[in-house]
Amino acid sequence: MNHLLSYIKKTLESHFPPAELKSLTKIICCDLLEISELDFYVRKDIHLSENKQKELETILHRLINHEPIQYIVGHTPFCGHSFEVNQHVLIPRPETEELVELIAKENPKAKLIFDMGTGSGCIAISLSKKLPDCEVRACDISAEALKVARRNNKRLGASVCFEKQNILKYKFPANLEEMLNLDVIVSNPPYITESEKAGMDPNVLEWEPATALFVPDDDPLLFYSCIAELGFFLLSSEGKLYFEVNQAYGKEVCEMLNDMGYSRVRLIKDMFNNKRFVKACI
Repeated sequence: MNHLLSYIKKTLESHFPPAELKSLTKIICCDLLEISELDFYVRKDIHLSENKQKELETILHRLINHEPIQYIVGHTPFCGHSFEVNQHVLIPRPETEELVELIAKENPKAKLIFDMGTGSGCIAISLSKKLPDCEVRACDISAEALKVARRNNKRLGASVCFEKQNILKYKFPANLEEMLNLDVIVSNPPYITESEKAGMDPNVLEWEPATALFVPDDDPLLFYSCIAELGFFLLSSEGKLYFEVNQAYGKEVCEMLNDMGYSRVRLIKDMFNNKRFVKACI
C-alpha cells in the first residue's frame, strides 16, 4: 500500500495542494480501485492486477487533465443521497444543500414546487424526498441533463416530473392549470458572467457545462428577471421565489424583485458567509 500511495502522490503532487491530494488518494483507492477502508488505513500491502493498474493510470491521467473527481467516480453526495453526475450536469455544491433545507423548513405544507434549471435534479429530488406529500416538477434546457435527472429520480425513489424547457423562452404546457398556483419556484440558474472566467479553476471551466454556468456581462440578471416574470403568472397568492445567486449580484437581484413588486425580499448568507440566496414573496 505504501508503494501505491507513494506512486499516486508522486504523480499528482505538482497538480494538487496537500489536503486535496490526501482526499483524492482515499477516493482513488477506496471508491475507484475498491480497496477496503481498513486496508487503506492500516496500509496493507496491496498489489494491483494488470487491469487495476491500467485503471489507475487512466484515473491519474484524467485528474491531471483537470477532470473533476466527481465525474470520474460518477456520483456525489447531496442532502444525504448519492446523485449521479457527469459532464452534462453541474456538480452539486454543499451550499445548495442549505437552499433545499431552507425551502423544506419554511414550506412544510407545500403542495406544488417547480425547480427551473434542474440539472442533475438534486434540488427537485431532495425536496421531493423531504416533502413526500408535495408534487415537485422540474425543467431543464438540456436533454442530456434530463436523462441524468430522471435516472437519479428513479434510483432514489422520488416522484419528480421533468420536462424539457428553455427558461428564457418558456412554453406553457397544454395542462397549464396543473402549473398554476405554485407554492414555490426555486432556481439555481446560470449566474457567472463571462468576465469571471479568467478567475475560475480549470476543473470547472473546462469540464462543467457552460450553458449551466454563464450569462452575458451586459445582462447578469437575465435568468432571474425571466423567472420572476413567470412567477407572477404561476405562483399562488402566497407563493414564494427562492434563488441561488452570484454573491456579486445579490443586492441587484433584490432590488430588481422589489421593483417588480415582490414583497418581503430577503438576501440570505450561506455557510461560508457569502450572500448566496434570495427569497421573495408574491
